[in-house]
Amino acid sequence: MSSSDEEISCLEHVEELPGVRHKSAKGQTYFVDLETNHKDILTEDDIYCRCLSKTLLHTSTPVTVGFYCPVGSRFHSLLDKITACMLEEALRREEEELRRSQQKPRKPEGWGYFLLLWYLTFYQPVITEVHLRRENIQFLFIRFSAWQYAGSDKLWAGLVSTLCDNIRQHFGALPLSFYHVMGKKPKFACGFCQDEWLVNKRTCFTLGGLVFVLMAGVSLLSVALFVPGIKDHSLLKVIGSTSTTLSGSGILVTVFSVVKNLVVSQKQKIEKMTDSEKFSSHLGFMSEVKREIEMLTSFVYYMEVYQRRRLRIVLEITSLDMCYPERVVGVLNAINTLLSDTNAPFIFILVVDPSIIASCLEQTGCMKGMADNGYLFLNRTVTLPFSIPKMGIKSKLQHLQEAVQSREDLMYKIITRNVEKGVRSVKGKTRKLVDMEASIEMDQSQIDAQAVRYIHEAFHALHNDTECLYQYIPESIIQMRRIVNTIPITIRLMLQQNIMRHTMSPRAVAAWVVMANQWPCRLSWVLQCLEDRQQIRPEEKFRDQLLWGVFTENCKELYSMHKVLQNFLALDGDPELFEKFLSIDFPFTVQEADIFLNSTVNLDHSIRHKLGLIRALNTLNKTNKKKVAKCVSVSKAVQCSGTEECS
Repeated sequence: MSSSDEEISCLEHVEELPGVRHKSAKGQTYFVDLETNHKDILTEDDIYCRCLSKTLLHTSTPVTVGFYCPVGSRFHSLLDKITACMLEEALRREEEELRRSQQKPRKPEGWGYFLLLWYLTFYQPVITEVHLRRENIQFLFIRFSAWQYAGSDKLWAGLVSTLCDNIRQHFGALPLSFYHVMGKKPKFACGFCQDEWLVNKRTCFTLGGLVFVLMAGVSLLSVALFVPGIKDHSLLKVIGSTSTTLSGSGILVTVFSVVKNLVVSQKQKIEKMTDSEKFSSHLGFMSEVKREIEMLTSFVYYMEVYQRRRLRIVLEITSLDMCYPERVVGVLNAINTLLSDTNAPFIFILVVDPSIIASCLEQTGCMKGMADNGYLFLNRTVTLPFSIPKMGIKSKLQHLQEAVQSREDLMYKIITRNVEKGVRSVKGKTRKLVDMEASIEMDQSQIDAQAVRYIHEAFHALHNDTECLYQYIPESIIQMRRIVNTIPITIRLMLQQNIMRHTMSPRAVAAWVVMANQWPCRLSWVLQCLEDRQQIRPEEKFRDQLLWGVFTENCKELYSMHKVLQNFLALDGDPELFEKFLSIDFPFTVQEADIFLNSTVNLDHSIRHKLGLIRALNTLNKTNKKKVAKCVSVSKAVQCSGTEECS
């Protein structure tokens, strides 16, 4: 048997082991144990991506997701999974909305393209209650690699121009040009009015007046030229030619403006402005760029009403860690100032290693008011932190299996043998898998329904004045949004992992999210101390110990290194509130911390990693000092004994 055949037989053997991967007819991936018929989502990464995508569907925009992961990790595959989950959910919502309203979305294709141009010219959209109740949604995914623009002095301009160019390509250059010249911003309906379109009176009167004057001028000119016996034919010629020229020039100006915007895109405008030698002295540059973004935003809202669906622009920003510090700051400022208008339909997924980005920010001169702390600046930008956990066992096995199956010399034989196996198993296991698919979809719908109930309970505990949890929430609006955006993800993760159903209450989940948001350094320190103690004394059982007790045992060591940990400790809130939180109001135990740990996405793992390194170095220094002191004492004792013998 050849090596290729041996590898194929090994792969087939792996696929027949308990816990293999299957795909349903709808493309849903799940994990089936053939011995117990237990069904589960395949990997831990699938669970995380599914929960994040569901949360983004219900999160108000604009939102900036801090997709925290180490450099060189698996973020490309995770982004692909998130994209697939969001597209799948969008398709499901499209079908439900069609059954509910019996209205198909309009598509700017074929006859619909000319209908769109007609609406853009003569109508103004109205955002009504019917439109706000629509749940069908369409996503436009834009992946921006900062490394491609790393050589540019204005990296943020590359981000803005990429956004403009992709929206132009998606909706078409001609509709965007028509809207830029003649379109009107959508307005909100007054009272109970349900009319989604109003006649654009300004355009109608202008075009109607120009056409009327043009026809009148042409008529007068024709009479003066072709009707004999007119005494004042010269006067008619002057009036006719003047009116024809004025009206014709007005129409030509409008056509010229449309053609100009059709030929010169917004991307070219921005690039031309950034290339200008007077860029630094051009005070109105940023306002012009912002005006272009606002025009794009209103155009997207226009297309929402026309297509009868919600539209979301998902901008995935990668490779920012590889750029110079000043350019990193420019991109973050662009997100903060240019692309975060109120209710703008943008979702930013900022894929970064927070430890590298924080150090980049601290090297620049933009940290005024931030105490030279890059983490504080990053927290000001991110409204939904999402830290990628370490790779789980199922995820690792899946990546290994895909790496083996990607061998070109095995691909053909594997595919052909799988096809033969599928033909032979039409009767038998195939029916069982169909039944499993139905039960899996039923289980997922039950989980989603339960998640909605738990999320409402957690939000109620968050803002209930009879509870004490609201006292620990800061007054910063950004921090409030971070907490509110994180709670749904945490609850969905715990439900998907079958953790929360019988062990944790929604109130406890909300409290844990608040603690991770308010005291990331102290919580990371406690978790690191627990990990170190478990590694040193794995036989000891201390699961019922309070987290506050663990903190008090190790707080002296933490405070002794306050100079080294100054930037990390600055992230924490009031220390006295932390004591009250853990010792009185929410006395979490070590066992509960272990349960929450795998679902805690708003805690930056890089902080805990650095704390572990600093603590290890501190312990090593103490050990070396003790050894040196012991050696010195021994040498002194030897010298003293030698002196006594000599005497």
